[in-house]
Amino acid sequence: MTTKSIAAPAPTSGLGHSLKPRQLTMMGLGSAIGAGLFLGSGAGVQAAGPAVLISYLVAGTLIILVMWALGEMAAANPNSGAFSVYAEKALGKTAGGTIGWLWWLQLVVVIAAEAIGAAGLLFSIWPVIPVWVLALVFMVVFTGINLVGVRNFGEFEFWFAILKVAAIVIFLLIGAALLFGWLPNVPTPGFSAFGDFAPNGIGGIAAALFVVIFAFGGTEIVSVAAAETENPAHSVGKAIRTVVWRILVFYIGSVFVIAAVLPVGSEGLKSPFAGVLDLAGIPGAGAAITLVAVVALLSALNANLYGASRMVFSLSERGEAPRFLSRLSGSKVPVAAVGISVAFGFIATVLELLFPEKILPALLNLVGSTCLVVWGTALVSQFILRRRADKEGTELPLRMKGFPFLTILGLILLGLILVVGFANPESAGQLIGTFILILAIAAGCFINAKAKASRQSMPVE
Repeated sequence: MTTKSIAAPAPTSGLGHSLKPRQLTMMGLGSAIGAGLFLGSGAGVQAAGPAVLISYLVAGTLIILVMWALGEMAAANPNSGAFSVYAEKALGKTAGGTIGWLWWLQLVVVIAAEAIGAAGLLFSIWPVIPVWVLALVFMVVFTGINLVGVRNFGEFEFWFAILKVAAIVIFLLIGAALLFGWLPNVPTPGFSAFGDFAPNGIGGIAAALFVVIFAFGGTEIVSVAAAETENPAHSVGKAIRTVVWRILVFYIGSVFVIAAVLPVGSEGLKSPFAGVLDLAGIPGAGAAITLVAVVALLSALNANLYGASRMVFSLSERGEAPRFLSRLSGSKVPVAAVGISVAFGFIATVLELLFPEKILPALLNLVGSTCLVVWGTALVSQFILRRRADKEGTELPLRMKGFPFLTILGLILLGLILVVGFANPESAGQLIGTFILILAIAAGCFINAKAKASRQSMPVE
């Protein structure tokens, strides 16, 4: 990314602009480092063995390209609707409304999943308060945090991210000591696991690719939060550069240690961080990692509630959602937008607690592939808007290097991931469900646009 000394246009909405660059940076980092890494990385190792590193490199390359594309657009046009607004500018109102509502729906469903997941994990090591009480308490607490102002939200996310990063750094240090035989009275596994680098061949790498791609979901929230920073061009550029290399170091480093220590078929892969620490002889490792996973889930809940409220606020401003959702409180918080976002989460949480393993799995299956659609739309939008800006001679405060080749590379990687997904019956069902949902939302947005145009063209008596 290259930054020019051109002031980005100030966001046009009435939202506050009190997010600090350090908060924006850690928000992007914290959104990507979640339960998918702490608990889900073992599934990738199980599928591909040490060759899962190839899957992470491919997925990491894609998210770098998507972040660069989003950064360029966010610096030029900081808006709480982010990729929804950029899709509208590049592809039309129906596309912008569809991608905005799709992302909002994904977040509010995931909010419920994260509240229940965090409650279940905490109950497993502290069986005092029932899961349903913990889940509802988490929802209430983080609703309150989101209502008191963006600066407070940013500060909570900053310290959540610090805790997760600290846990990963400690894990990497212990993992290195274990691999190099520096721990007293603990036998080292060395690097013998890499002798059978790809036990399941290319098929295993492909299967792991579709598993690990979702671990990077959430980084796009940086482009949404850019609208509430003081200097979007500077803040977004710095956040993206920092987030990109830290994600790669933390993800690739952690997965390298796990793949080297825990072979395919190991029981430790069910909770890979705890499995490695147990082999290193660290007392209380399981409980410690469970607490970190709880923090990771609560951090994601906090960030997703923020992202959902800002997206529906932007949709309201653009006439794609009821007008009352764009009203702001004295602290410049879209209270109604926060309320409707968390209300859906409350309903889904209660239904899941009443009917376990029935409601949320069905909802998550519908929105499970949303991040792929969002990333693809972001790349297509950046390609169109960048070519338009270059043709018109418009100066951009932040420019993605290697255009258009890197944008096209991102679209090719995304296409390959979709091919892999459709080749697997389980992920194919998820993709089909997501695309059916997209068609339904697009139809609603199209009808809404036609109705608005019809009302505006009616003669005034």
